[in-house]
Amino acid sequence: MESLKFTTLIPCKSLSGNLVRPKLVNPQDVIGQVGFAPLWKQRSKREALKLRASVSSKAGSQDGASVVEDQKEKENGVLLGAERDSSGSVIGFNLSPPNGEIVIDEDEDISSDRLEIAEDVGGKEKPKAKVTRSIVFVTAEAAPYSKTGGLGDVCGSLPVVLAGRGHRVMVVSPRYQSGSPADKKFSGAIDVGHANVICFGGEQEVAFFHEYREGVDWVFVDHPSFHRPGNPYGDSFGAFGDNQFRFTLLSHAACEAPLVLPLGGYTYGQNCLFMVNDWHAGLVPLLLAAKYRPHGVYTDARSVLVIHNLAHQGVESAVTYKNLGLPAEWYGALEWVFPEWARAHALDRGEAVNILKGAVVTTDRILTVSEGYAWEITTVEGGYGLNGLLSSRKSVLNGITNGIDVVEWDPSSDKHIASHYSANDLSGKVECKIALQKELGLPIRPDCPLIGFIGRLDYQKGIDLIQSGIPELMSDDVQFVMLGSGDVQCQDWMRLAEATYKDKFRGWVGFNVPVSHRITAGCDILLMPSRFEPCGLNQLYAMRYGTIPVVHSTGGLRDTVANFNPYAEGGSEGTGWTFSPLTKESMLAALRLAIRTYKEYKPSWDGLVKRGMEKDFTWESAAIQYEQVFEWAFIDPPYVG
Repeated sequence: MESLKFTTLIPCKSLSGNLVRPKLVNPQDVIGQVGFAPLWKQRSKREALKLRASVSSKAGSQDGASVVEDQKEKENGVLLGAERDSSGSVIGFNLSPPNGEIVIDEDEDISSDRLEIAEDVGGKEKPKAKVTRSIVFVTAEAAPYSKTGGLGDVCGSLPVVLAGRGHRVMVVSPRYQSGSPADKKFSGAIDVGHANVICFGGEQEVAFFHEYREGVDWVFVDHPSFHRPGNPYGDSFGAFGDNQFRFTLLSHAACEAPLVLPLGGYTYGQNCLFMVNDWHAGLVPLLLAAKYRPHGVYTDARSVLVIHNLAHQGVESAVTYKNLGLPAEWYGALEWVFPEWARAHALDRGEAVNILKGAVVTTDRILTVSEGYAWEITTVEGGYGLNGLLSSRKSVLNGITNGIDVVEWDPSSDKHIASHYSANDLSGKVECKIALQKELGLPIRPDCPLIGFIGRLDYQKGIDLIQSGIPELMSDDVQFVMLGSGDVQCQDWMRLAEATYKDKFRGWVGFNVPVSHRITAGCDILLMPSRFEPCGLNQLYAMRYGTIPVVHSTGGLRDTVANFNPYAEGGSEGTGWTFSPLTKESMLAALRLAIRTYKEYKPSWDGLVKRGMEKDFTWESAAIQYEQVFEWAFIDPPYVG
């Protein structure tokens, strides 16, 4: 076996890669004030390491008191030199030896000012980013800690892949405590400090909890407003009335975290790239421009706004602007006026603040979770009132299709399914279908087309089309399975349909991860009649499991599902069926075409299955595209108003 080859290069000017993290002992509280003068004290037990507030004169700063000093310092110990702002406050640290020069063994070959990390295991080199950065994700949810949909999947998977490519990555998200078993997911995070942020008429104290997992710093903002039953945004009575307050806290805390938290022994510092996800984190680019840069802080930082769902924009009454912790002169960036038809009454002037609008105005780059959705949000139909503004920023607007977790979603090793299979051996898929039929109490018929639906039971997902189309579809020789929760009337309809079509229809009210895996593996067809879908993940899971998607031609569904064409040059092509317009007749026509192909054209069907299973929907592929956007973000100067 070939020997393992590790080449590790440490940046000469800044500490931006994933380095070996020292073990912290006796952590003390970190106190951070909004005035950008964080005071912190942390003891690190690592040989030959000093953490000082300054370095030698060659490094360009004055001597200062030692903050952390190892008792076993070697003669050639390394100092962490402080980066300071104009007021002299410590905002970050750089590696520097006692004499201000980087010491490297004479036999090492250094050809650039940054050493790249390369791993050669068994002759296969793991790809690394050409340029590594300090990246801070700010999000309302991140799997596995919190998740209600695709946002949680993205912010739980993409940071891990970027960290594996050499970036230093932090994810900042609330520490939800709902009084349910889900609270245990945060048990690995420890309290690493506190900070006071100014908003909503005074100082608000938040705590930071930290867990280092899979190469990523998971930082959770703790505050009593995040401690309540329900999901991150609401409960059975609707959305929480103080969501603006809760996510304003998140944004302020996320801006402070890179400055005040010595994670692994050193802070992220100023030179960060903030990944701002949806309106919940939308104040971050505004705070960078209005609050920090005028004081010489975050002058080299950039922000990228990622829009997962434009329908949610964080709109509140205009009188709430004073609570956001922004200077009065920045009101115009968030100003929003409802059209007359959308106002409550004749005397309503329609004045409001729109947090997502402010983020669109002030961010450096804008991303959506598919190329199709990047175009749709610039149209009147898909722009939700922001189409004009987004069209004006087309030069910085891009779309990148989400990836999927190919370890969790792998039919050759999935622990939730009855039998494993692959594109080269599909025999296990039939066994999964039989096991699903048996589990749900359906007649065991391997040759009967089994159609599935997985998703929320609401208007966006096209449930009304399924309801209107089921009576006709049930007259065909098919079986239909639904898994989801949401609208109470839809849930009642599922129960009624199951009682009406006892041998053909099954509905599972609620969401169950193992069952979703078994439906994805056991069905032949997955139906997704969504009215709009920024990206969509279920169709990606379906193709990986050899289940053919039939989808409405919109957003990410149109981008990821290639329409079947049996007459293409060189043989058939495509991975499923798309339909448009969004009508019952169009949906049923596409479904019946898929059913006929399944029954009468097995070679064509097998080709569809294998092409879908061979598609590359990994996060590694998406991460490369994200890195290109990172480079573009740093080409132009940051937004300063």
